[in-house]
Formats: sequence, structure tokens, C-alpha cells
Amino acid sequence: MSTGRSGIPAGVKDWAIAVCVAATLLVTGLSGQNSSTNLDLFGYALLAAGGLALAARRRAPVPVLAVTGLCAVGYQAAGFDVPAVAYLFAVYAAVRAGHRTITVAASVIMLAALPLAALAAGAHDTGEAFAQSRGALELAWLVAAGAAGEALRQAERRAEEAERTREETARRRADEERLHLARELHDSLTHQISIIKVQAEVAVHVARKRGEQVPEALLAIREAGREAARELRATLEALRDDDTTPPHGLDHIPDLVERARTSGLDATLTIEGQRYDVSAAVDRTAYRIVQESLTNIARHAAAGTASVRIDCRPDAVAIRIDDDGKATPDTIPVPGVGLLGMRERVTALGGRLRAEPRSEGGFTVQAELPVDQTS
Repeated sequence: MSTGRSGIPAGVKDWAIAVCVAATLLVTGLSGQNSSTNLDLFGYALLAAGGLALAARRRAPVPVLAVTGLCAVGYQAAGFDVPAVAYLFAVYAAVRAGHRTITVAASVIMLAALPLAALAAGAHDTGEAFAQSRGALELAWLVAAGAAGEALRQAERRAEEAERTREETARRRADEERLHLARELHDSLTHQISIIKVQAEVAVHVARKRGEQVPEALLAIREAGREAARELRATLEALRDDDTTPPHGLDHIPDLVERARTSGLDATLTIEGQRYDVSAAVDRTAYRIVQESLTNIARHAAAGTASVRIDCRPDAVAIRIDDDGKATPDTIPVPGVGLLGMRERVTALGGRLRAEPRSEGGFTVQAELPVDQTS
């Protein structure tokens, strides 16, 4: 149930207004002089029904417009000369909801029907001048109610448009900044890392060709250069990812596991359940979680084996990555940039993430991504 700025649920406020309007109509009807007594009970019922119908004006503005209009004509015909206050509220709600044409048509019918109903009941018969002034007053109130509804509708639309514009501007600036960072990293680091990597590769090749023992420091430099190049490519790929047309998703996870095997890690992949259509954000996040987890295992875990398990459920995609690395239950995990990024992605989707050492040794990453079933 939605709430307003005051924190009161909208449904509660709607019922409060409906009850107040119904009470006002009943009090006005009771205080008036009615022309016929055999229809009093029917008239009171219509007065109450017209007011109480306003409780549904947000959910069904057009039906409420019809009900309040019929009630107003009905109690006028029954001899209750009571203003159509409930109908004015219904006009305001219908125009605010965007039903302008229907509201104008219904109001024209009401302006014609109300005097006829009042005259048929004999509620007043004070001449043509009174009828004209009464009609002008009713028209003025209808115009005022419709104008108030239209003014608020336009204000809400402008507010929504402004909010959407702010979000689009912020997203565009973030995309521009991300691409700028990608260009800066590419221009400043790619060339230097490539030189280091090539020079180390050449030095190792020349030393082996001469039959000389390759220094451990040189081998470490070569491996560091390779790893830095891989990480830089992954970073640039993540920065260039605009989160709208993701190049990778659940279908690409087997490739991740296969690449982990080629690096020497005994990695396995298990996929259970029926594959359901998921949003691009869930698809992309699942891939990123597996990618970051396998990268961390290769870099920090000193693990020999790793298992990736994906459970596709109707309401969620559950992901679990385990390794047999050096982490122990008493190890306090230090969240790095990769883990923080995973947690932010999962939290943004309304999911849950656990990343902690396992009781039997090694590390586990478990994520649950909710899936919206719209069909």
C-alpha cells in the first residue's frame, strides 16, 4: 500500500475522505425539507453510497465517476436537494488520472440530468432565474474540480519527467566518465605493460636459447606482465560495459570455467534446474560473479580445484563457487574491490551474497539473484 508524505497509507486517507463526504451528504439531507417521505430511505442510501464510493477513486476513477453521478441524480429525484459534492471529488480524481474526455461527457450529462431530476421531484420551483443561477453555479464547481485535477496531473507529469531526465543525465555522465577512465587506462598503461611483457618474454627466450639458467626474478616479471595484461583487459572490458547490451551472461559461464581449466585449475561446472528467461541485469551479474570468483581463486587462493554450481529456479538464480584454497575458518576475509563490486551488483538486484571461508578449508561465494516472472 502506497503512502503519502505524511506517512499515512493512501487507502486510509481515501476511506477517511469518503466517510467524511458521506457524512456531510447525510447531514445535509437530514437537515433539508424533502418533498416526499416514502422515498426517504432510498435517498439516504444514495447519499451514503455516493460518498463511500470515493474510497475507490484512485483504483477505478471512471466507475466511481459513474456511480457518484447516478447517486446524485437518484437522490435529487427522490426529493433530496443536496449538492453533488461526491461527484465533484470524482471529477477531480478522473481528470487527475487522465480521463478528460469521459469526464467532460459525463459532466455534460450531469448538468442536464440534475435540474430535470430536481424538477421532477418538486425540490424547487422558484422560476427560471433561480434555475439559471443554480446551473451556472454547478458548472463553475465542475470546472473548478476539473481544473484542479488537471493542474495536479500536469504537475505530477512534470515531476516524473524531471526525475527521469535527472536519472538519464546521471547515467550518461557515468557512462562518459567510465569511457574516459577506460581511455586513460588504455593510453597510460597498455603500452608500458606490453613493453614489459615483451621484453621479459624476449629475455627468457634468449637465455634459454643460450642454454643459460633463467633467473627466477625474470620469470616472475614475465608472469607478472602476463597477469597484468589479463587484468587490464578485464578492467577495460568492465569499464566499457554500458550495462544495456551485455556481451556476456549465463550462456558464457562454461567458457569461463574452460579458461580456468587451461590455467591449471581443476574447475567443474554444474547447472541444475530449468533455464528461465531472466533480465539482462541478472544475466550479466551472474556472469560477473563467476568471473570475479574464478579470478580471485587463480590470484589469491592457491587452490587446486574449484566447483561452480548454478541452480536455476522459477524465482531465483542461485550461484555457488567453492575452492580448496588456503583460506581457513579462522581467516578474516578482507573485502577487495572485486568482492565489493559483486556485493553492490547483487544488492542492487535485491539479492543476497555470502563470501566466507569454508569450515573444511577453502573459500565459498554464494549468491541468490531474484528473477521477476512477468509472464
